[in-house]
Amino acid sequence: MNYEEIMMQLILHGGNARGAAYEALNEAEEYKFDDAEKLLEEADEEFLKGHKYQTQLIQSEDDTVPNFFMIHAQDHVMTAQAEIQLIKRMINQLKSQENLEKRIEKLEQ
Repeated sequence: MNYEEIMMQLILHGGNARGAAYEALNEAEEYKFDDAEKLLEEADEEFLKGHKYQTQLIQSEDDTVPNFFMIHAQDHVMTAQAEIQLIKRMINQLKSQENLEKRIEKLEQ
């Protein structure tokens, strides 16, 4: 796989990971935590695919000088990682919120 193809894989999998993570957050906001969990697994899988290509790039013996395209591609993967971690924390907060809402509703009855 050549340099440009690796960069495209980084962008593709980073974007897919972020997209799945945000879909998971959307589901969690509706308290559909099972669906959210599946989407988070998908996000993690996509991130790992991107990370595999990132590792391949780093271990490459090609002395390619980093350029804007490479930095942009790397940014997609690293941003995905950060956003996945943040979204997981947000979903945990939504789970707590749902539990509190159920407790309040029960107390009000």
